[in-house]
Amino acid sequence: MELEIPVRNQHQVLRLLGTHDRHLKLLRQTFEVDVVSRPEGLVVLGPQRNVRSAGKVLKAMLQRVQSGDRLGIEEVKDLIAACATQKRGSDDMAIEVLARGMKVTPRTPGQRKYVRAIQKKHLVFCIGPAGTGKTYLAVATAINTLKTRQVRKIILARPAVEAGEKLGFLPGDMQAKVNPYLRPLYDALSDMMEFGQLRKYMENDMVEVIPLAYMRGRTLNHSFIILDEAQNCTAGQMKMCLTRLGEDSRAIITGDITQIDLPPGEVSGLVAVQDILSGIRGIEFIYLKSRDIVRHRLVQNIVDAYERVGSRRRKGPDVSPDEAETSR
Repeated sequence: MELEIPVRNQHQVLRLLGTHDRHLKLLRQTFEVDVVSRPEGLVVLGPQRNVRSAGKVLKAMLQRVQSGDRLGIEEVKDLIAACATQKRGSDDMAIEVLARGMKVTPRTPGQRKYVRAIQKKHLVFCIGPAGTGKTYLAVATAINTLKTRQVRKIILARPAVEAGEKLGFLPGDMQAKVNPYLRPLYDALSDMMEFGQLRKYMENDMVEVIPLAYMRGRTLNHSFIILDEAQNCTAGQMKMCLTRLGEDSRAIITGDITQIDLPPGEVSGLVAVQDILSGIRGIEFIYLKSRDIVRHRLVQNIVDAYERVGSRRRKGPDVSPDEAETSR
């Protein structure tokens, strides 16, 4: 079989092929097809089934290139993995929420792994950079379990920690004071539920959005608990939250350990818990990467840039042996 992928822009063709044809070689090895560059675009040659699969990946690669998104070898591997998932039926991963006709679907292999973990385990930790859908997918799954009556209520909590700014005394009652910290959770809920529904569920105590401190002393039965921004929990707060789990309850803990706003010297509970709970059955840690970011394409580049700088700082300055000897 022969399949033509029209590409008029030569620069786009070069990006599709990759540096030293790395992308091309990977496609050939994975799908056992031949990919030929012609003036009118790329042509895929080989067995019909293989050509169709390789063609899907190439079209997805072209979409990324045309939208200005990054396309490196890792992104190509992700698209190949996504193609394999689609062949098994990716519609099975779509999460039905309460907003009419809306479904939330994980868009990257990392996100799909995250959703599968939520479906199988009672306690899931998801650690990754901003924009990877940690909170959004957790809220979607929580709403789905409430809709299908697997749980009786949803509890969304966040630590009330200022992100490097001194906000002073906020006006209003306690709810008004903590509302700015909880706003991102309300935003996710309002995306997936009609306003009237959300108001009714909150009035009936089926959906609760609270500061983390409000969880102390409670036993939460038949509940779906989401702790967001968990990197800003202390070790004691993390233990307190995890020990709230009651009968037929489940919990998702999300956070970005590169954005910790705790005072200097205070250990993040999300950092500490990775060693404390590793290897316990029924608990899974999911680590999302910059390639799982689904916001503006620049967000991925920004996260990668900060990671490179952070990596250099952790390694320390490069000092030659001669310089080290001189300093001694």
